[in-house]
Amino acid sequence: CSSGEWSDINASCLCLPLIDWRPAVMLGVLDCAEKMNQKICSEFGITGYPTLKFFKAFSTKPEDGIRLYHHGDDIQSLRESIITSVESHEDVWPPACPPLEPISAAELRGFFQANNVTYLALIFEKEYSFLGREVTLDMLQFENIAVRRVLKSNEELVRSFNVTTFPSGFLLVKNGSYRSIPVNGDSRSLYTSFLRSLPRVFRGNAFRPTMLPTAEPTTAPAPWRVADRKKVYMADLESAVLYTLRVEAARFLHLDKERLFALKQYVNVLTKLDSHHLFQLPYARLPENPLWVGCQGSKPEFRGFPCGLWILFHLLTVQEALHSPNLASPSEVLPTMRGYVRYFFGCRECAEHFEGMAAESMDKVKNKDGAVLWLWSRHNRVNNRLAGTPSDDPKFPKIQWPPQDLCWSCQIVVNGRRMWDERAILRFLKAHFSRSNIYLDFIKREVELHKPLVRHSRDVEETEREVEQRLEQGEEENGKQDENEFEEDKKRIEKPESGRVTRRRSGLERSGLPELHKPSIVKMSTKTKDLEEDIVDLDTFNEQHYKSKALKMAGQPGNRHRRSKREVGLVRMEEESFNVDAAWERLKHKSWGGQQLIGAMEEEIEKENGVALRRNQWFHILGVGFSQLDVSLCIILYFLSSMCLLGMYTFFRMRMRYRKGRSMA
Repeated sequence: CSSGEWSDINASCLCLPLIDWRPAVMLGVLDCAEKMNQKICSEFGITGYPTLKFFKAFSTKPEDGIRLYHHGDDIQSLRESIITSVESHEDVWPPACPPLEPISAAELRGFFQANNVTYLALIFEKEYSFLGREVTLDMLQFENIAVRRVLKSNEELVRSFNVTTFPSGFLLVKNGSYRSIPVNGDSRSLYTSFLRSLPRVFRGNAFRPTMLPTAEPTTAPAPWRVADRKKVYMADLESAVLYTLRVEAARFLHLDKERLFALKQYVNVLTKLDSHHLFQLPYARLPENPLWVGCQGSKPEFRGFPCGLWILFHLLTVQEALHSPNLASPSEVLPTMRGYVRYFFGCRECAEHFEGMAAESMDKVKNKDGAVLWLWSRHNRVNNRLAGTPSDDPKFPKIQWPPQDLCWSCQIVVNGRRMWDERAILRFLKAHFSRSNIYLDFIKREVELHKPLVRHSRDVEETEREVEQRLEQGEEENGKQDENEFEEDKKRIEKPESGRVTRRRSGLERSGLPELHKPSIVKMSTKTKDLEEDIVDLDTFNEQHYKSKALKMAGQPGNRHRRSKREVGLVRMEEESFNVDAAWERLKHKSWGGQQLIGAMEEEIEKENGVALRRNQWFHILGVGFSQLDVSLCIILYFLSSMCLLGMYTFFRMRMRYRKGRSMA
């Protein structure tokens, strides 16, 4: 029996009634959402939750399992399926199973001579009834009693006991007496309780539990992480991507045509998200294990991946609306989500609910803003359906989102009724799932933050050679082209398109050199790329920017022969003088965004006219790493030091005069 953290059917619901059926039926529960169980779940072909497989006695291979559970089945249906599977043993009847077939009149006449028991309970029922077989299995562990069923079609026994109502029960005693069982209807629990209360009926020692079963997790709980619900955490996004690719997609040993197409579409959407530079962490790898921050539940079985997947899908729809050149065109994210949930989402009951919502109205969404609102409204519908159910975290109850404390303008009152304002909601969603609201808290990077300032002298030497080659070639067309491209980039930066963030072209792009490749999350690299607005690889920025700077200045007309090795020397000096540690600490402790830091650096360096260039370069070299507070503290310390020295000088001077006066006296 396999389950998942978000399964509506809890395996413990089966454990309680089936625990009395041992050793005829043994129940094992495996959480396939746990990483340690993924291999065995894959071997047994578990692709969704919950899955219940029945293995006949003497089974030896994972392929022998018969799937029992289907969506919509309740616990009673599952028990009946198990009984039917037990009865399918035709060749060899399992020795631990009691007889489940109906008793005949001939077998009844010699029953007490063949069986050493005091009581025999007969349950008269119709052919399709499971009551007699369920009570038989319920009483399997009890000594001194046996239970058999009698079908309505057995006219001889029905006349002998004068049975007119089905189901009905009779208790036969070894001394030859019998009486009716005082239970009306088909209440299995009442029949079982009555039979267990009979004198000299007791549970066998082999089946007395030494300890009570518990559903509490045996693993240590994860440390609690305090999260701000106003923020979107990169850890949740990384973990959701990790889980979709490494767990859910990896469950399938073979992908059919439709499932493969759905996976390709999902990866393609992630690639487009990556092109918006939401994930940009050089040398990064996806984490080995999910790390939930905003989606952490009060217990391991709550929230987690389903919450992270919702956040990821919201982010995809919002980023598509913000960055798509054609807002009026249909959304690409919604059908991709639908395909992923249909073919890969582990909770199959959840997937069927989502497919029902998609079939109902997804084709009516005409543009990308509509896709943002459609997903928001369907998420609220799911929250309303699951509120108060066993899957609802009591510490984080499912509510209609966003609440007023997050967006006070999203709800309006019309004729005394509180309603949603979709225009305000759209503005809120675009702000909440924007790049500027994604935080890197609790992420442990496997990147060396303090690297040597000049990592490879070979890179500097290659820069000198490339600059000298450009100088010797003297290609005016290349210089003009570089200058024109630089001016065009500058105009785009100064006047970005409304509603979008325009990224500066890196120095390598302007110089015509290939830009260093940074691994993408969709290529199964092991950690997602860093968020460009929050984290910058300062060493990579140094190397690329100053290297391209020297090449660009060398390619400009009129400056080609005047700026040769002197500029290369300046490049090396600036690289060596650039204080990476101080700049990183500024970014880390003063909450500077990556774009702000890059902009501050480039504004100083991009001024290239005469004295301003030299002054700003040297000011940049001397001033990087010092804030206004740092300078103020330096001035105060300098003043205090001066006053201290002046006081010491005055003290010793007066002391000397005093001693001279006493000696003369």
